[in-house]
Amino acid sequence: MQERIQKIKDQLHAASYKLTPQREATVIVLLENEADHLSAEDVYLKVKEKAPEIGLATVYRTLELLAELKVVDKINFGDGVARFDLRKEGAEHFHHHLVCMECGAVDEIEEDLLGEVELKVERDYNFKIMDHRLTFHGICHRCQR
Repeated sequence: MQERIQKIKDQLHAASYKLTPQREATVIVLLENEADHLSAEDVYLKVKEKAPEIGLATVYRTLELLAELKVVDKINFGDGVARFDLRKEGAEHFHHHLVCMECGAVDEIEEDLLGEVELKVERDYNFKIMDHRLTFHGICHRCQR
């Protein structure tokens, strides 16, 4: 975990920001809960356990900064709640999600499925793609049983 924190610290430093104790507490919570797709409020409640003096506004600002620097991705699964997902190290693109409409589970697809689609869009529409997101909504394998 320390190595990942150092890399995030380096990203912040490269953009002229510091990894303050409040930012570090937020990053640690995101790392500890990487698979959970936490909302800002979820992050705040978990950070508050580690740093009781932190305010909700500080957590929001930190999450927005981390999203701006592409350390995290801000995602919405159609329920009106923004969630924050750590970007995988070295990933060119955001990973894809499978959202179960029955139980609400969110599974991840690490494989980039859109390489050929990106090339076609760039070529046919003269559009420079910077990133993409793909979310499938359906019934997960657990609920299908």
